[in-house]
Amino acid sequence: MNPDRRDRLRDAAIEVLARDGGRGLTHRAVDRAAEVPSGTTKNYFPTRDAVLRAVAERCLEQYLALTDQLAAGPGDREALVALFRSLLENVAGPGRSRLLAVLELQAEATRRPWLSGILDPMASGDFAGFELAQRAAGLPVTPQRAAVVTLALHAAVPHLLTDGPGTLAAAGLDNPDRFVRDLLDTVYPPDATA
Repeated sequence: MNPDRRDRLRDAAIEVLARDGGRGLTHRAVDRAAEVPSGTTKNYFPTRDAVLRAVAERCLEQYLALTDQLAAGPGDREALVALFRSLLENVAGPGRSRLLAVLELQAEATRRPWLSGILDPMASGDFAGFELAQRAAGLPVTPQRAAVVTLALHAAVPHLLTDGPGTLAAAGLDNPDRFVRDLLDTVYPPDATA
């Protein structure tokens, strides 16, 4: 099978899942989104579970590519603020479809536990990667502090995706730079030594 067409179908399936949710993810919908002949998706991914697996694997690939770009890590607190701010801004920008698809996949994983095995490296990778980033910025990191920062960033994602102005303002997410600064100042007060 053609790997380029396979990736085109997987990318189209992400868009369908993000746009139409789990109920809208059908072979026909993916065919239409990928602009391929009817039946193409079914030839590559014969069952709905195969389509879900393909989407989850593609989301994981995209996540790993993004984290590879961030692997160098920030050099100081300001660079960490910029890194986390850019990640939050990515949610409403180029990462929007992937993140919406991941949320849909997480809901599907409650009924299809095998999906959790594919999705788990994304969340667990964030905990490890964000802790390393905090260490690289010279912050007095403990596993608990690092986890609080990661959980706060994760909790921001659905609010940024739904874009409710009242919620964004209440959470401080209407200004991602300020949100990240306040989060880091709360977990790592600038005048604290440890």
